[in-house]
Amino acid sequence: MQQPPAAWLDRARFAGRRFTHQFLNRFAADLAIDLGTANTLVFVRGKGVVFNEPSVVAVRVADSRLLAVGAEAKRMLGRTPGFIAAIRPLHDGVIADFSTAEAMLRHAIRTAQPSASWVGPRILVAVPSGITEVERRAVRESAISAGAREVYMIEEAMAAAIGAGLPVDEPTGHLIVDIGGGTTQVAVISMAGVVVASSIRVGGNRMDAAIVQYLKRKRNLLIGEPTAELIKLEIGSALPSDHARPMVVKGRDLVAGVPRAIQVTSADTYECLAEPVGAIVEAVRNVLERTPPELASDITETGIVLTGGGALLRDLDGLLERETGLPVTRAEDPLRSVIIGCGRCLDQLGLLRRVAHD
Repeated sequence: MQQPPAAWLDRARFAGRRFTHQFLNRFAADLAIDLGTANTLVFVRGKGVVFNEPSVVAVRVADSRLLAVGAEAKRMLGRTPGFIAAIRPLHDGVIADFSTAEAMLRHAIRTAQPSASWVGPRILVAVPSGITEVERRAVRESAISAGAREVYMIEEAMAAAIGAGLPVDEPTGHLIVDIGGGTTQVAVISMAGVVVASSIRVGGNRMDAAIVQYLKRKRNLLIGEPTAELIKLEIGSALPSDHARPMVVKGRDLVAGVPRAIQVTSADTYECLAEPVGAIVEAVRNVLERTPPELASDITETGIVLTGGGALLRDLDGLLERETGLPVTRAEDPLRSVIIGCGRCLDQLGLLRRVAHD
């Protein structure tokens, strides 16, 4: 019996896979997930962002039973008894605790798709630039264990650029600086690809830690992570100001060992944030030094675009303008730029094929 030609077999296999995908997609919507150190966001194709919660999980220590996820778990940070642990499963942008990351992903997927389905969704996950193969495998295995049918990945800087509305398909250079909770991604993007990139493990969490250490060292006051984050949001500044904004901060006196309240100003935050902010500026300079001349000339006009929660730090745009001489703009919705970009990829399959990796 004559065997069918190989080309015919390839076409038949492709048609079969496409039919299978189309059939399964009738029972499960495509999802995009921004699995961030600070927050986890989920985008459902056709619905938009349906899940936006802190990346915190509370478990019972004895048997690792899940007690709370997201905002409810974050309220427990620094307040739990010994038999409960509030955990951040991601550290510096990558999975540090596999089991709790899986539990958090499973919760997010179930929240995004409340109706039971025997078919797992296809998931697009945003990951940091320069992620190792081991870290990539951890993300993939966590998503599959949480119920994903297929997993694709996109670099956070690319997703942020798409979410900020940059024309990433054009042969023009754009510099994106995405400052998340655990990492800062700096990338030059052109023709739907990352030309030059740098990923440093400095972000909002490092800023919070710097505030904690500053008050501990200079004011003998011990505060927790949530209080440090509140200080950063309320009076944090990347540049000195003529008008120091005050804020009353409560914590534990390290000398007397009793609760105490002190006044902190924006001048204090400028001093303690100088080191992490300086690292971000240095990363931007490093990328600019490695940028090809033609793309560098484009960036003198297109400037720098800031995304991520760290982009909301007061006067950070002014500091970058002063240090680089380039115009700096903040994305319209910096906190959700990455997930919005992922969502646009799901809506534009041609773009998804160019920028995502399986």
